[in-house]
Amino acid sequence: MTANVPSSTYRLQITGSFTLDHAAEETAYLRDLGVGAVYCSPLLQAASGSDHGYDTVDPTRVDADRGGAEQLDALLARAQDEGLGVVVDIVPNHLGIEEPSENPAFFDVLRLGQDSPYAPWFDIDWSANGGRLLLPVLGDDAVLSVEDGELRYYDHRFPLAPGTWVEGDPDETADAVHARQHYELAHWTRANEELNYRRFFAVTTLAGVRQEDPEVFSATHELVASWPGKGVTGLRVDHPDGLVDPAGYLAQLRDLAPDAWITVEKILEPGEELPPWPVEGTTGYDAMREVNGVFVDHEAEAGLTDLYRRLTGDERTLAEHVETGKRMVDETLLPAELHRMARLVPEVPDAEPALAEVAVAFTVYRSYLPAGAEHLDEALALAAQRRPELAERLDALSPRLHDPEDELAKRMQQLSGATMAKGVEDTAYYRYARFIALNEVGGDPDEVGIPLARFHQLQAERQQAQPRSMTALSTHDTKRGEDVRARLAVLTEVSDAWTRFAERVLEVSTVPNRAFAYFVAQTLAGAGRVEDERMHAYVEKAMREASDGTTWTEPDEAFEKTVHALVDAAYDGPLGDDWDALTALLAAPGWSNALGQKLVQLTMPGVPDVYQGTELWEDSLVDPDNRRPVDYAERRALLAALDTAEEPPAVDRTGAAKLWVVRQALRARREHPELFTGYDPVAADGPAAAHLVGFDRGGAITLATRLPVTLEAEGGWRGTAITLPERRVDVLTGREHEGTLDVAEVLDRYPVALLLPV
Repeated sequence: MTANVPSSTYRLQITGSFTLDHAAEETAYLRDLGVGAVYCSPLLQAASGSDHGYDTVDPTRVDADRGGAEQLDALLARAQDEGLGVVVDIVPNHLGIEEPSENPAFFDVLRLGQDSPYAPWFDIDWSANGGRLLLPVLGDDAVLSVEDGELRYYDHRFPLAPGTWVEGDPDETADAVHARQHYELAHWTRANEELNYRRFFAVTTLAGVRQEDPEVFSATHELVASWPGKGVTGLRVDHPDGLVDPAGYLAQLRDLAPDAWITVEKILEPGEELPPWPVEGTTGYDAMREVNGVFVDHEAEAGLTDLYRRLTGDERTLAEHVETGKRMVDETLLPAELHRMARLVPEVPDAEPALAEVAVAFTVYRSYLPAGAEHLDEALALAAQRRPELAERLDALSPRLHDPEDELAKRMQQLSGATMAKGVEDTAYYRYARFIALNEVGGDPDEVGIPLARFHQLQAERQQAQPRSMTALSTHDTKRGEDVRARLAVLTEVSDAWTRFAERVLEVSTVPNRAFAYFVAQTLAGAGRVEDERMHAYVEKAMREASDGTTWTEPDEAFEKTVHALVDAAYDGPLGDDWDALTALLAAPGWSNALGQKLVQLTMPGVPDVYQGTELWEDSLVDPDNRRPVDYAERRALLAALDTAEEPPAVDRTGAAKLWVVRQALRARREHPELFTGYDPVAADGPAAAHLVGFDRGGAITLATRLPVTLEAEGGWRGTAITLPERRVDVLTGREHEGTLDVAEVLDRYPVALLLPV
């Protein structure tokens, strides 16, 4: 499909403090690391002060704070000089409107209403709210004024429609002027019930864009369309599931960039396949689930379940938590979306409960009618089973929900995705705390560990179906960093130590929600002694996302104090010694898992991404923690030292061993792509065969240790062996091997090996 598939990517978060010029300065380092392409976060003009860039306010220009067009051109030139591609993240689903005056298109819609040439850009229901666009921006002190021909609310500026204000009229009031506008400024609490424009999930400051309109697509992609001719070799598409017609959008995008490597942020549930879109694949959450799983002990499930239920009293299954979380989201965050859908079916009285139940019942993010109709059928049947009193309404809605051209069907597809994202990832995964290493974007907390044979089957399928898809272990959206999950995986092997620590935490805790206290205990185990302010910030976000004791909109100070007190008890109180003991126990096997999962991810089928900074040990938690500045000077120095070292680095706290593994694997993929074109499991023979993840990619052989604590407890490799088809060199140690190999000998220095033909 494309000639620009990179050997690998390296994600950079471009911000006002790490600009495109800074990115250009690191291209030599990335080249030396072995990277194939620089992968940039969104670059279009974002809202003032945005550190993530997913709130574009003007799609016609490169963000000035991030360096502007001139610095982008310089980065493209530098990358080309270093032999690197450049992949850019684009955000077609929405535009930022937090400060309307920063968004020229939206500002014009506020001024002219439906007569604005930009009105077709935004997904606004002008039939609601008396034909006025509702902007829920006011607080309790809603004092408006008119200044310089604009309506003002504190520092916020709003335009006036022509002829709605007479300057100098002493009888004119700001409220009267406001009443004549095409918009209504409303109290922020009215948003979830009365909003009449589509938004990104439940974020009122991100307004949905109608990319299904060819003119809107052309206008919002004019700059993006120019990029491939200037050196942009790939595009990452954010949140395609928010669009009315993802397939149609991606077809237009492919026409603009026929040779680009295009990936989509599509979250696939286990067993779900990527639709036949003109893209190379996903952004890698499906691969992350598989790699995480093979380093978790599948046999630990019953023990984890029993311990969780005993200590927390939470007897609910994941499915019950998911149903509860999704229903809460539809009832509290997304009523406005349901109201809009109900207005489309006046022939079905009181349709909202039935529509909500269908959205709750979807087991995938959405359908793409006519594709995925089976998921809609399943949701309708499950909704009727759960709520028999809605059966008649569900039957009446079914024909319209099945019609790909019906607006009701289109909006259900958008609603079900939002319900899934907010109800599962952002709610249930903070409530169901049996084993939080699995509570990840695209994860499956119901499946504790993936058996080795199943992992190999999945990778063979990946090689066949998506050999050019991205693979990832950490992203800007992951709930916790890759090495945090690697340490958590060790808990499945040290049940006695974990039980003692968890019991101690619950003994000390005064948190009313015992499941959340258990969640905190695992976070302490996985992250270790990160800076205490980071841990406090994380638990505050986590408990508010869980919305089970406190919330973002109604924080419960007393509840939150108990959680922060529990964190303090670990850092400066009675849990400190217990925590340190557990952290010490997890360190070495955690490093083993971290190196193992990293090498597997870097060499498995697909295009591996390295998230910024994760070439060293990684202890990040959820955003914004995972967007902290990266010390590239440290990494450059370590990499330079590796080039002159006489021996490969030791596995220790410096993280140099991980940097070494990343460098050697990335260089192998870039310099020898022909060795990474297939997939066959490497069979091990011996009593510890189940502890070896081994595969041959068509010349390059990966070996990685799994379940290292159990392996050691059972006496090590005990003669377990593999047979090589021909002589190989381990690029991690420089040693050559041939014939039948004792795994203990190959893995005596590192828990991993990467064997290439001599």
